[in-house]
Amino acid sequence: MSESGHILIVEDELQLRRTIRSILVAQGFDAWAAQTGAEALNLIRSEKFDLVLLDINLPDMTGLRVCREIRAGSNVAIVILTVRDSEEDKLAAFNVSADDYVTKPFQAAELVARIRAHLRRHVATTGLASDVLRFDECVIDFPRRTITRQGERISLSPKQFQLLRYLVNNRGKALSHRGLLQAVWGADYGEETNLLHAFIANLRKKIERNPSAPRYILTIPWFGYRFTVPEENEGSE
Repeated sequence: MSESGHILIVEDELQLRRTIRSILVAQGFDAWAAQTGAEALNLIRSEKFDLVLLDINLPDMTGLRVCREIRAGSNVAIVILTVRDSEEDKLAAFNVSADDYVTKPFQAAELVARIRAHLRRHVATTGLASDVLRFDECVIDFPRRTITRQGERISLSPKQFQLLRYLVNNRGKALSHRGLLQAVWGADYGEETNLLHAFIANLRKKIERNPSAPRYILTIPWFGYRFTVPEENEGSE
């Protein structure tokens, strides 16, 4: 297995699939390829990948369905590749816990840069005031990258986990939309507030007792968000 990352390309167009694989192999990645959603899901069950490049238009099922099924059992980074570039399409992808969205046609350098950024953030460690944070019915164990709620394991995508970690690291602070986007997604982001809203909504569904009346991930109107936990509910190990 390559030290640079074990990547699965899910793309039904033969020439594009070969081109992407050649680009990644030339950059030192260990790249595998699948033509259909079913083939991709079978590979994911038998192999451990660091990142999946996933086309939305597949011959046997939609990429969104594939993404949803992957997320049911894996927190691998998922980057959507598609010709669709509407805001609705992007939100649909993020609502099934995709981590990023790259529109075709794309530059090889841009794709490789996005992949490297996701792999760096996935393995990066950040100093935390608490290695383990407890609040309400949730326990977040940052070293183990696990979250439980009422004793049940919660699955988060790498990008969801990175966003939650950044919020927790800066709890009590007012964080702007632009600041959050650039801290978690990178310097090329800043105006994609709908993307951020979708991720926050998904996080609230997973950690809030009542997502429609959040206690922990609070909205600051026209500005951003703040993560807050009552002092008596915090715990560390």
